[in-house]
Amino acid sequence: MERTASADWQGGLKDGRGQISTASGVLAGTQYSFGTRFAEGKGTNPEELIAAAHAGCFSMALSGQLAEAGLIAERIHTTAAVTLEKTEAGFAITTVHLAVNAKVPGADREVFAKAAGAAKAGCPVSRLLNARITMEAILES
Repeated sequence: MERTASADWQGGLKDGRGQISTASGVLAGTQYSFGTRFAEGKGTNPEELIAAAHAGCFSMALSGQLAEAGLIAERIHTTAAVTLEKTEAGFAITTVHLAVNAKVPGADREVFAKAAGAAKAGCPVSRLLNARITMEAILES
């Protein structure tokens, strides 16, 4: 399986602008720029897209781990916070924090925590990133 996306950029780093598109068409000419990455400009940025990918991947992985324990989630809500920092080697994504709230009928905290930990470790996006990934997982009653 292979998925593709493309980016077009015009101009310099700070005054230029670009567009990101995905083969599925979900993103089509979506604007990104220096301002959307380092300030509050209108559009997206690579870190936001990585956060969306990680949140989505983790939620699916958690659903799979819960299914292996015989549980079906009523709802899983994951927010991924990606931190971009300037390091000695240049800018790098240094951490990702996953904040997870899930409603899983019949789950106890121990089973949920085990499933969440396995999902965090096994999610393909988690495995791709070379960053410290932390998590807070809350099982709602």
